[in-house]
Amino acid sequence: MNNAMWDALAATPLPEVRRRAAVVDELTGVEPVTVPGACRPAWNDGGGQSAVWYFAGDGRVLLLTFDHESELNLYAEGDFALQESFYEGVPESLVALVRDRPENYESLNLTDPATGRTIHYAGGVFWYDGARWHVSDGLAEHCRREDVDLFGESGFDYCLDAYRFGRDLTPETVVAARDEDGLYEDEKEREADLAHVREVFARHA
Repeated sequence: MNNAMWDALAATPLPEVRRRAAVVDELTGVEPVTVPGACRPAWNDGGGQSAVWYFAGDGRVLLLTFDHESELNLYAEGDFALQESFYEGVPESLVALVRDRPENYESLNLTDPATGRTIHYAGGVFWYDGARWHVSDGLAEHCRREDVDLFGESGFDYCLDAYRFGRDLTPETVVAARDEDGLYEDEKEREADLAHVREVFARHA
């Protein structure tokens, strides 16, 4: 697959993926959650976009991304069957992490009208088998069939930008990005935030 972010994620060792996920989770102010069988850190931009990681105890990972303005936003349509199809090809033990689970800020539920069962919505469904990353078969097939830009419309590129895969993720790069966004009124505020961000990184060294 020809996508720079995908290649960068694939080239990042799992311990570093976990470290970055934990750092970004804390910087975002998301409370990490332990679900049966996995730890769940996440990122959101406060405007409807999110990245959610499920790090299973056996070394596998489920990654969900979501862009509420994309063609792959199925929540607005309430299309449970199509949403469930996006999980095709993912081991059921990983899908179980998001099936019949309580909703949260990053992941609301779609409900099967016939059975009442639920599944978390996601525009992008990706998973790691312990050695390599995969796009779910169902998502890949849907995007091929409908001629949809998989990485763009799933939110993958946008939602993973904060993790800086393929680039340095340090307190300095985080604060530099915030500075570019005009977050600080003066140098004193910038330095205070840098000290705070360094503390976050130190907790996840």
